Amino acid sequence: MKRRNIITSFLAVVAAVSLTGCGLSGENSATMTTSEMKTEPREEMTTEAETEPEEEETFGTYDTTDMPKVTLVYAELNPIDTIVGQLAMDFKTKAEELSDGKITIDVEAGGVLGSENDVLDQMFDHGGTIDMCRISAFALTSHGGQKSKILSLPYLFTSRKHFWKFAKSDLAQEILSEPQKNGFGVRGLFYGEEGFRHFFTTKKVSGIEDLKGMRIRISNDKVMNGLIEGLGAEPIAISFGELYSALQFEVVDGAEQPIANYKSNGFSEIAPNLILDGHTLGAVQVVITDEAWNRLTEDQQAIIMEAGAYASRQNRRNSEVQENKVLEELKAEGVNVVEVEDKTPWQEATRAVIEENIKGYEDLYQKIMAMQ
Repeated sequence: MKRRNIITSFLAVVAAVSLTGCGLSGENSATMTTSEMKTEPREEMTTEAETEPEEEETFGTYDTTDMPKVTLVYAELNPIDTIVGQLAMDFKTKAEELSDGKITIDVEAGGVLGSENDVLDQMFDHGGTIDMCRISAFALTSHGGQKSKILSLPYLFTSRKHFWKFAKSDLAQEILSEPQKNGFGVRGLFYGEEGFRHFFTTKKVSGIEDLKGMRIRISNDKVMNGLIEGLGAEPIAISFGELYSALQFEVVDGAEQPIANYKSNGFSEIAPNLILDGHTLGAVQVVITDEAWNRLTEDQQAIIMEAGAYASRQNRRNSEVQENKVLEELKAEGVNVVEVEDKTPWQEATRAVIEENIKGYEDLYQKIMAMQ
């Protein structure tokens, strides 16, 4: 307890430093509208998604003559140049195109609207300024989405192909709609993913044994807490906005993120050791408040769903391409990238946290596992 008090006090002192040292400051996002943001052309590479039959893209036609104009504020924690930032922009582009500009998606990226918890609190408070957000798939666990917790369990998804098979299933829709059905005032629209999550550290690592005794940042999540402890490390709850400073000033020795977020937020500058254990796939959901949904016309609701399906397909096609590109850039910059050939020791170390968190949902867990 004493250590945690010291950490809390210390972070209060260095919080200002994080705004200048960390790419999460949101400075560029705050001064640039989403219509002004540009994305780089995507490279052609073979990915898991390309082994699946290409889905034919067809879109509805809508009479927008008398369609009322509406603006939906969309919160995104990460910068636009990340995989989830691109997900937001694909959704925005298609929604505005299908509605002839009658729907505007105002993407506020780079964490300018607060942390994931801050954003969800505003959305649940009703009458707030945030209509939509992209969240980690398990973030609604305490808000009517108990089944979503399964998606955060270590080594659940063995590949992207496994995840997308799940994401297209009736079971995925059941999990997506759970909060709304339970009366919590938000509804899930569509899935995406930001790549497998890996550990990165300030100290050099070569394998699982090097994580023992390290202080690893978590976001106050029970599953991640159990995962870290299973690996013999010490979980330290720190907000994402304070993570850069916490690493810089050695409050923590490491953290975990998808590869693209690791680079985009500048963590490779101060924690240049990346071990590719892939403990969870960064499954994400885009959700909207019932209040925002109910003020849309039926055609606008249909457009939102079509735009979401499009963004999800684009995410599937391009996330692995972007991740592979970033990984090569990190290697070229001198980051110590450690491949994990055998994940058996990692899986064994985290067995306890899996068993603890599937209680009552054993069948659900087994059904998802069987989809691989």
